[in-house]
Amino acid sequence: MTIQILNCASMFPWFRGWHTGAACLLVGTDRGYVLVDTGLGLHDHQSPSTWVRFHRWNFGMHGAPGETAVRQLERMNIPPEQVRDIVLSHLHFDHAGGLPDFPWAQVHVHRREYEALQHPKTWLERYAYDPKDFQHQPDWVLYDQPTRNWFGFDAIPLPLLPNIFLIPLIGHTSGHCGVAIHLENNWLFYCGDAAPVNLDFHATPGWQSRIVLGKHVDRIQAFTRDHPEIQFVAGHMWLSFFDSH
Repeated sequence: MTIQILNCASMFPWFRGWHTGAACLLVGTDRGYVLVDTGLGLHDHQSPSTWVRFHRWNFGMHGAPGETAVRQLERMNIPPEQVRDIVLSHLHFDHAGGLPDFPWAQVHVHRREYEALQHPKTWLERYAYDPKDFQHQPDWVLYDQPTRNWFGFDAIPLPLLPNIFLIPLIGHTSGHCGVAIHLENNWLFYCGDAAPVNLDFHATPGWQSRIVLGKHVDRIQAFTRDHPEIQFVAGHMWLSFFDSH
């Protein structure tokens, strides 16, 4: 099985002095390649919306179309058309901005996240998503019923091999999910934005992390401590992490 961890959006936020990247996973499956989150897309660099321009300034995101998933695939000599499925932790622009670069792909996401996009109920949901990411009318595949148990977490199996589970971690957004991927002898758990940058649980006060990331932060921290055999990846990791992977 092929799995690679890509940085699809470098960030240098002025308010923290961090040097981070948006983690995306490229996974070889029985249906072709799967992307877990997409990072920014070409349009975010070439013709960003006003909303994205503000957040690019806020988070210190420079114009770098070469970091998009589609350009990285091309450098790896992987035709983008071989990405037939995209699994999303949530629909924020730094995780779903690359969707228009793969308009043929099925997009797997929690139903509550899709409904928050279509029918926002709060001001935060109303302004949380960039409409340009979805103008191409993605081929959505929606899930909301956990049918498995994964190390004590509710799990939603996806129709892919190796086994890939959506793990509902509601809080950062209305339908935020982690993604568990079965490796040959173990698991990789992509926590998305339900865990702090680089899984550094001590960099930010716990109460602040729970407000921004959701109620599962403490549970994920305990889970990482109790299961050192599992490989954990947060939605944003230090740039040095990508250098070593």
